[in-house]
Amino acid sequence: MADELPRALARLREVVLDGEHLVRALASGRRRGLPEPRWRRVELRYVDLKAGRRLQVTAYDDTQAHVTNHEHADAALADLMAEPFANWHVETTTETHQLRVTKKGQPLLHTTRRAEPVTPDRGHDHVKQRLLPEDHPVLKALGISDAQGRIKPSRQAKYRQVEEFLRELSSAIDDATRSGKLRVPTAEHPLRIVDLGCGNAYLTFAAHAWLRDQWPVHLVGVDVKEQSRRHNTEVAERLGVADELSFVAAGIRDVTLEEHPDVVLALHACDTATDDALLRAVGWEAELVLAAPCCHHDISAQLRENPTPLGYTSLTRDGILRERLADTLTDALRAGILRQVGYRVDVVEFVDSVHTPRNTLLRAVRTGTAPPRQARDEYDALVSTWHLQPQLAELLNEGDPH
Repeated sequence: MADELPRALARLREVVLDGEHLVRALASGRRRGLPEPRWRRVELRYVDLKAGRRLQVTAYDDTQAHVTNHEHADAALADLMAEPFANWHVETTTETHQLRVTKKGQPLLHTTRRAEPVTPDRGHDHVKQRLLPEDHPVLKALGISDAQGRIKPSRQAKYRQVEEFLRELSSAIDDATRSGKLRVPTAEHPLRIVDLGCGNAYLTFAAHAWLRDQWPVHLVGVDVKEQSRRHNTEVAERLGVADELSFVAAGIRDVTLEEHPDVVLALHACDTATDDALLRAVGWEAELVLAAPCCHHDISAQLRENPTPLGYTSLTRDGILRERLADTLTDALRAGILRQVGYRVDVVEFVDSVHTPRNTLLRAVRTGTAPPRQARDEYDALVSTWHLQPQLAELLNEGDPH
């Protein structure tokens, strides 16, 4: 059994090195018990340059993509296959190969033939693909694009936010489904998503518009304001998607859904409203959670009221540094708490909106497994050192009545 994974990787290596037939290859995820790979995700394909055919590697870290072209494809691929990726997805002109490494380290390699052969795209100078093109009906309905389908100059920042969020959502859902953490939706059982604290629902509508082209989906937007519900419902009706995208007026802790969601979004919910959203996500056992917190008043107030640990006064003496520290501590604590209740959490950079400078995204995938003792000790030390009482921990200790 010990040599099964090397054999499976060797088989994929042969396929990827076939520059005539490779369409693309993707690697993602981390094998259980091993360090994180150097890259969160890598994509490979061949491109034709003036100097000849090269293996193009696009490697994604937490903030950006790094593109390199390799003359010696075998050496570049050897380095990547040495990384502890848990999933490889390789497409050729005639076949698709899927390799998943189980929790026990067992490789599962499946190969399926395409119904029809395809032709690889080896172009090098691509215009950056937009997940929602500028003339998409939803962007016009939201007032981001004008009647001619061009982004309004005053809405460029909002469009950039929409695109970056969709890329994060795409990557998170793709990784979760490939690793088996998130089920594959069907017409009978569509992907169920709830957006808690959706407000004017720019990102809610954008997420639905992109997702419905990928899978069957039903999305519910929740906001405490009845005015927001009416406005968003009218937009959904004009777009003809009210059967897939609905809105309710309710508080985050009060909303009742017909079925528990697979995915929970909480985008720029203010202060402890993000904690309320994470509480509901945990209670629903949501498989995927994406939260972009807004202001962090609660921990900031505790920093002002509590004694500063010895040696850290320079971090809290000035208001601006104290506020930034509160941001960091709040999201670090939230990530730590989610890990305690069975989620794998990444904290990544998210493009800021025109309304807030906050640009942190918590991306959590439910594993259902307990964290290592070290993670618990690190969280306890952080809380005790700074004399903090995180709102999310308090809420979970009280128990969710829903």
